Amino acid sequence: MFAADMVGGAKQCTASKPELKPGQQASATMQVANDGGWCAVRVALDEHPYAAGLLTTPAEHGKVFIHPVGDATRIDYTPAPGYAGPDAFVVQLIPGDPSLRVAVTVTR
Repeated sequence: MFAADMVGGAKQCTASKPELKPGQQASATMQVANDGGWCAVRVALDEHPYAAGLLTTPAEHGKVFIHPVGDATRIDYTPAPGYAGPDAFVVQLIPGDPSLRVAVTVTR
């Protein structure tokens, strides 16, 4: 991973590391301070990024960006400006069709 891959990250970000299994839904938690930066969950398939990620349930109070970074897929969440409280979203990954539900807590 390059230093450029971390630019724009929230100063306070904690995310769990989910274990994904083909065809099953897993859960992750995330806590992020709303300072304009993103917080990420990293997932991989046999130490490689997934081919694609689909946002099947969007976040109500933020934006989600799914992209490969190094040997993993990074799922970034950026809270809406000024928002604090709970949020959630669901991503489906390809291949294998595992899905990941991320429960987010946004703080100020």
